[in-house]
Amino acid sequence: MTTETTATNETGTDEPVYIDDQEHLDSVVAENDVVLTDFYADWCGPCKMIEPALEKLAAETDAVIAKVDVDAHQPLAAEYGVRGVPTLVLFADGEQAEQVTGALPEDRLRDLIEGYTAA
Repeated sequence: MTTETTATNETGTDEPVYIDDQEHLDSVVAENDVVLTDFYADWCGPCKMIEPALEKLAAETDAVIAKVDVDAHQPLAAEYGVRGVPTLVLFADGEQAEQVTGALPEDRLRDLIEGYTAA
């Protein structure tokens, strides 16, 4: 559906990775130390507000930024208890480590990621 899943080697990608399904998310999480997953909707204003920050963090940090469209992937959103967007789920070493809802400023997002990448 989307051609934006350009990261053939997920590690070190400088762009967000658009997730297709649970299996795809599982493989991205398994292949990378830190994955910040943005559960978003195209119609969501706060989701659009944090998009530039997420793109910048994808380019500047060791974390992979994964994106899940909650409208296209409702079962996946339900699996992670997403009730509002944006919801950000951080995976570290293959396990869910954090989950926050709302548009966080870039510095808070960076701190969240660096709390797990600066080990």
